Amino acid sequence: MQKLGLLIVALLAALAVYRCNAAAATVRVQLTHADAGRGLVGHELMQRMAMRSKARARRLLSSSVSAPVSPGTYDDGVPSTEYLMHMAIGMPPQPVQLTLDTGSDLTWTQCLRPCPAAASAACFKFNQSLPYFDASRSSTFKSLSCESAPCQNLTGTACGNDPKYWPNPTCTYEYSYGDGSLTTGELDSETFTFGAGTGASLQTSLPGVAFGCGLNNTGVFTSNETGIAGFGRGPLSLPSQLKVGSFSHCFTSITGSKPSTVLLDPPADLYSNGRGAVQTTPLIKNPRHPTFYYLLLKGITVGSTWLPVPESESALRNGIGGNTFIDSGTAITSLPPPVYRHVCDAFAAQVKLPVVTSNATDSFTCFLAPPRAKPDVPKLVLHLEGATMDLPRENYVFEIEEEGSTRICLALNEGDETSVIGNFQQQNMHVLYDLQNSKLSFVPAQCDLL
Repeated sequence: MQKLGLLIVALLAALAVYRCNAAAATVRVQLTHADAGRGLVGHELMQRMAMRSKARARRLLSSSVSAPVSPGTYDDGVPSTEYLMHMAIGMPPQPVQLTLDTGSDLTWTQCLRPCPAAASAACFKFNQSLPYFDASRSSTFKSLSCESAPCQNLTGTACGNDPKYWPNPTCTYEYSYGDGSLTTGELDSETFTFGAGTGASLQTSLPGVAFGCGLNNTGVFTSNETGIAGFGRGPLSLPSQLKVGSFSHCFTSITGSKPSTVLLDPPADLYSNGRGAVQTTPLIKNPRHPTFYYLLLKGITVGSTWLPVPESESALRNGIGGNTFIDSGTAITSLPPPVYRHVCDAFAAQVKLPVVTSNATDSFTCFLAPPRAKPDVPKLVLHLEGATMDLPRENYVFEIEEEGSTRICLALNEGDETSVIGNFQQQNMHVLYDLQNSKLSFVPAQCDLL
């Protein structure tokens, strides 16, 4: 009996080591762009991304918004998101497609569950191509109590105590947003499987991840997503729950069809295949927006012209060092109005092409060039604290071929007092969020070969 006891102890110890090693191993997740496979030409892609970016920027910094879900109302079925993560929840795994969002913490997906009591008549689930997550089919599903740590870490929670739907007091949540979007459900615990449904030979399953089981979800959800994957800085985000020291993403070309990649706990030699010098800048915490990844943008070089980027008035007033944040859910970089105008003026003075005053790309500043021309354009460089983001041409300029002319457009938006670095400017750039040391690193890379 004593030998049996020692054997059991040894097995449990081995299992514990295995689970620790499994959690510490690099986890790879595949991403697809929301507009992939829609047959859109370049200027159509850019126009849609500009619409999403402007709406998201307005909402992200609104005091009424607790966690971004959708950037507002669009016509013609424009997607409300940028990148979809392909993974699975439950055991056996059920596939989900979640919007990658570095600007929020809560991860949630739509669930096949009845709505509580009288609210059932008002409950709504947006359309999705995948089946709703069915908790009754999973052997690892667990409802979380109102006293659980995840429930205590989530704002906007209540205690569900209707015995018809919750035999035990269950943590429920409700988030409403400035654009009228709403997600309501219960906070549960499940096994998350990464690499499932993507053809990957290696899959990683991690148990006990807190997530929102969405029962009533209204808003603009037109990207074929099933929910949101929160990658922000709060305790309920996926990186925080999985206790990873860092994560990275590498976005392939927006106009291509190759999938992009997210790595959780990437390897130490992450940048061994980089195509330049690794740049590193501090991540700054903003107490007013603790979820966001803030940076200090000190200036912008346009060709031969240096333009300073001042601290925002609110940042100075509140003693906050960051004036910019980097965001996976924003497509096009936005700049404060005075900075945006100075950048456009410096670009126009050096490109020496006539400005297009009114056109189908009103969201952008464009210039008229001869047909099929690809004239030289001024360099665009973002100067961060201790780092330089030297953008390649394709990350800040795009062309539109029309009969008899070519339009050269600057892929920047005019925003509010806080700058946002969007994913268009991060194409083919491997970006590492070093959570342990509060640093952001990046290097040019061929992301489709990662």
